Amino acid sequence: MSAGHSHALPTSQNEKYIWIALGLTSTFLVVEVIGGLITGSLALISDAAHMLTDTMALAIALAAIRIARRAPDAKRTFGYHRFEILAAAFNAVLLFLVAMYILYEAYQRFRSPAEIQSTGMLVIAVFGLLVNLVSMRLLSGGKDASLNVKGAYLEVWSDMLGSVGVIVGALVIRYTGWEWVDSLIAVLIGFWVLPRTWILLKESINILLEGVPEGMDIEQVQGALRAVPGVVSVHDFHLWAVTSGKASLTAHVVYDPAYPAEQLLPVLKEVLASQFAVYHTTLQFELSPCAHTEDGCNYSAPEEVHVHA
Repeated sequence: MSAGHSHALPTSQNEKYIWIALGLTSTFLVVEVIGGLITGSLALISDAAHMLTDTMALAIALAAIRIARRAPDAKRTFGYHRFEILAAAFNAVLLFLVAMYILYEAYQRFRSPAEIQSTGMLVIAVFGLLVNLVSMRLLSGGKDASLNVKGAYLEVWSDMLGSVGVIVGALVIRYTGWEWVDSLIAVLIGFWVLPRTWILLKESINILLEGVPEGMDIEQVQGALRAVPGVVSVHDFHLWAVTSGKASLTAHVVYDPAYPAEQLLPVLKEVLASQFAVYHTTLQFELSPCAHTEDGCNYSAPEEVHVHA
């Protein structure tokens, strides 16, 4: 984990861009649905279905960003940041269900091919591609800092690939008359989207289960703490994330009494902040390791020092 890793939360600039992307996708969604029904193209309907999930993902992303800004209260001391992860998980499940539906419809079309109006299919797909490219550009700045924004970005990205597929399919049908290509393109879009949906869902579940944040090596973090002069060992170590880019850490630190805990604390905080972008920490300093039981870490009061950061 490098010190340059970005952990910024979604900004008001990202929110403005999401609003613009939402306006573009929701407007074109109506055009694409009508066009898909008129041309009879399943690939275009598949693209419209993904455009629908784009619209829902962007709307959910906006709601999540606004809710996450609420201040902590007596019942939610970490605030509402976790709502962004719930939104990302919901978007992943939604995209998975849409992909499965498209695969089913493609199977039905293979059994009973439909007549395709390739010209209308091509024109609509080109406009759809332009909308997707603009939306992707707007969302690209915040996708690495927030799983919520990343989920919306992946929705638009997958739909962009869908538009490219529809364009290719329309050209093939126009010049060869192979209308089965329409269903093939829809199948390819579905199989292309599914693995990326699983990655997003896996990352969301990892945060909900309070797993080690993506891209962070727990052995590397512990090693960096143990390398600080005066630190004998580290145990009862917990590293998790409340939401994307908001890692928290708690640990018991056994220290050499020649190095006072009050002097070690700022050094350890600097290591965690500069090397791993972990800013929310709670460290308990001990002269000897506490005994572990089923209920946690038991310790002798005279030998332990609580220092919170």
